[in-house]
Amino acid sequence: MRVCLNIVVKEEKEEETGDLINTRERPESFFDFGKSPSMEPDPEILKPARPHPCSQCGKSFTKLGRLKEHETTHTGEKPFQCFQCGKSFTWLGNLKTHKITHTAKKPYHCSKCGKSFTQLKSLKEHERIHSGEKPYQCSQCRKGFNQLENLKNHERTQTCEKPFQCSQCDKRFTQSGDMKIHERKHSGDKPHLCSQCGKRFLSSVELKSHKRTHTGEKPFHCSQCEKRFSLLQNLKRHNRKHTGEKHIQCCQCGKRYIRFRSLKEHERIHSGEKPHHCSLCGKSFRWLVNRKTHEKIHSG
Repeated sequence: MRVCLNIVVKEEKEEETGDLINTRERPESFFDFGKSPSMEPDPEILKPARPHPCSQCGKSFTKLGRLKEHETTHTGEKPFQCFQCGKSFTWLGNLKTHKITHTAKKPYHCSKCGKSFTQLKSLKEHERIHSGEKPYQCSQCRKGFNQLENLKNHERTQTCEKPFQCSQCDKRFTQSGDMKIHERKHSGDKPHLCSQCGKRFLSSVELKSHKRTHTGEKPFHCSQCEKRFSLLQNLKRHNRKHTGEKHIQCCQCGKRYIRFRSLKEHERIHSGEKPHHCSLCGKSFRWLVNRKTHEKIHSG
């Protein structure tokens, strides 16, 4: 009888264990997270929600704080101010980067020309000038750029998008930097001071160009005709005369130009704007040359 009892108990235990194995739910694997029953990744789970849209341009953000930071690009608000020079910034990170300029610490040096930078990222972008590397390419015209920001600015000229609006006169711009410089014309603010003659300027580019009138420096030279320039942008504009490239396009009719100023003059045909007024009779003209020709009538 003792043997039979042992066999019965053993069989009951085996059945009990079998039930546990068959009925116990398999723990969900880490790798199964985010998968549908068909074992395909669930896009609704993997894709982060962006519940905070910008009322100005429709761009959405995952966090409310990111939206608030983005909105300052439309309003021009600069809540972060440098206590040493009073310059203001849209983002805290930009203020921290700016503060390094007061300490004169520029630990990153270009091995080609010796120019120093406060950030490694800025050095890497600068080095592309020497290497000719242009990793960012326009999908429309295949033109290459050495900086992502330059590509974005270029793409807006292709689509005629102008997301940045002046709070004073409703004029719109493709770049936030251009809008901010323009707004200084309304406020009269000229934050960039020449240490040699005391003259003030709206932008750092204007100041840099002005400083070279004191030194006579023209570091940028044309490889085609050896003409030299004080600013890189002037060299680029000059090079287009050799290549014939017309990279600036009118959004209204598609006509293309080498110079931005030529486009602005052309756009007056579409807008009807006549900004040049005769001081004697008040007659208005689309172009300055026409006003000057007209004024000769008064002078005899």
